[in-house]
Amino acid sequence: QVQLVESGGGLVQAGGSLRVSCEASGRTLSDYTMGWFRQAPGKEREFVASVGKNGVDKYYADSVKGRFTISRDNTKNTVYLQMNSLKLEDTAVYSCAADQHTEVAHRIGGLYDYWGQGTQVTVSS
Repeated sequence: QVQLVESGGGLVQAGGSLRVSCEASGRTLSDYTMGWFRQAPGKEREFVASVGKNGVDKYYADSVKGRFTISRDNTKNTVYLQMNSLKLEDTAVYSCAADQHTEVAHRIGGLYDYWGQGTQVTVSS
């Protein structure tokens, strides 16, 4: 079993940048395909980005493509989400998730086995 802890959230102005991190413990991160999801108040959880076990295969939601970058550092057991050109609509709780069975990046939340508690990202005007 793996434990996931997110960090790096905060308040940022529209157009700014922020990097959130997800540190894994208990198991080696390279055993998992990793994903980032977000949930805004009153809305359903939505997929943001995913990176496959090999670290090369990546998949992004259309709403963040070109602005967000997912990466993984298996030596640090950490996955990152670099967020640039932030918009008001990016405000949400961002959670990371781990899928031990799937090799490639994907957006299917139900396939992720483990989830972190989330970190709040607030974009102000």
